Amino acid sequence: MSTNEPILLTRDVEAAVVPQGSRVTLMKGEPAYITQSLGGTYTVVVNGNMFRIDSKDADALGVKPEAEPARASAGAPRTPEQLEEEVWRQLRNCYDPEIPVNIVDLGLIYDCKLERMGEAQYKAEVRMTLTAPGCGMGPVLQQDVSNRLLSIEGIDEANVDLVWDPPWNQGMMTEAARLQLGLY
Repeated sequence: MSTNEPILLTRDVEAAVVPQGSRVTLMKGEPAYITQSLGGTYTVVVNGNMFRIDSKDADALGVKPEAEPARASAGAPRTPEQLEEEVWRQLRNCYDPEIPVNIVDLGLIYDCKLERMGEAQYKAEVRMTLTAPGCGMGPVLQQDVSNRLLSIEGIDEANVDLVWDPPWNQGMMTEAARLQLGLY
């Protein structure tokens, strides 16, 4: 979803400045143009500057927030394989606010391991990087990954480390991502 016409913010809303990552408050009544709405987050342009608005604040844009994905009930047995599949599905719902490709297909997730902590409890350990080491959105994306992992029934702890070795390059993207971005 992107808009050619401005949307007036319906209330004050907290947003992250892209690419610095600093938090600001956008004011009610300001015109915003949605440039990207993927994974439940929104990239908007207000007064010529780019911002990321979280899904919990979609109402400020006059947008109905995306429904939370259905989760397995607390008593439902889940295999480690099913849990790992859900982890990767959630990771594929995380997007860089400037690039319309999920962070998995961008090649930003270097490693994801699940460690059993109890009978049906796991800790998720993720090693990820960014497209550029100086990107201020790193903590924002890191928190998004952690929040999505902790939303999964059975994941009780999430550790998301930003790493820079090996340095990210376009060759780490999936073929589908390169096609989508016109890099072939």
